Amino acid sequence: MTAFKYTDYLKTEAQPYMWCPGCGDGIIVRALADALAELELPPEKVVIATGIGCWGKADDYFRTHAFHGTHGRALPYATGISVGNPDLHVIALMGDGDAVTIGGNHFIHAARRNINLTAIIANNFNYGMTGGQYSATSPLTARTATSPRGVPEPGFDVCALAQTCGANFIARTTAYHVLQIKKYIKQAIQKKGFSLVEVMSPCPTHFGRRNFPAGPLAMMKYLKEKAVSISRYEKMAAEERSEYLATGVFADNDRKDFLTVYWDLNSSQQASGGAVNNEK
Repeated sequence: MTAFKYTDYLKTEAQPYMWCPGCGDGIIVRALADALAELELPPEKVVIATGIGCWGKADDYFRTHAFHGTHGRALPYATGISVGNPDLHVIALMGDGDAVTIGGNHFIHAARRNINLTAIIANNFNYGMTGGQYSATSPLTARTATSPRGVPEPGFDVCALAQTCGANFIARTTAYHVLQIKKYIKQAIQKKGFSLVEVMSPCPTHFGRRNFPAGPLAMMKYLKEKAVSISRYEKMAAEERSEYLATGVFADNDRKDFLTVYWDLNSSQQASGGAVNNEK
């Protein structure tokens, strides 16, 4: 029997959410709350760190510890919290602008260092909160407020970037696949080291209306139909891949996290009397 309910983690009195109708952020909030309850993590052992942006407002709705920082800096704050108190479960909630556009350098190094935290990125392909400007994940040729004739540069593949940097756990799904979001978040939290769950999420107000004129349901239908498993995606021809979203678990490794390596090095030095061996 589960000791906790999802409502133990949510400030239901703070609802309804501030997000636009059709936004996927509320879906991810519920999936995260469900995951925390099923993992039976006491709310006082969980810290949610956020930056700025629509998804950065999510910490307002959780009854856990929270740190709301500046734009692009959720991961530096989360890193300090995780290293300072390894007993806490640290979860960084970021949009695509927060994580890999303004915060891109922090994302690279948090994954490279393999900091023990979970990053959940709500990727809605644009800066939704500030009017729909294009971000580092906006697809090539997509229309945004700052690219009315189409984005002239390709977007980042966030999972491929994390994989290159050495993150321990990497998964992608969409806001349509609710149970998969919860499943991947649970796997990510249980993995020691840097873990990432990317959720492709609709932004009907800005990105959607410029690229899906049929309305919010058309964008959700797009996510449903274009999300394919990694195995199916890899069998596609290169030109066909651009039309689909590869989803699933991209990495599930057990590389030692930053703090474990740090303490291993210190223990090794103490065992040798603190002397530094410069011999080659």
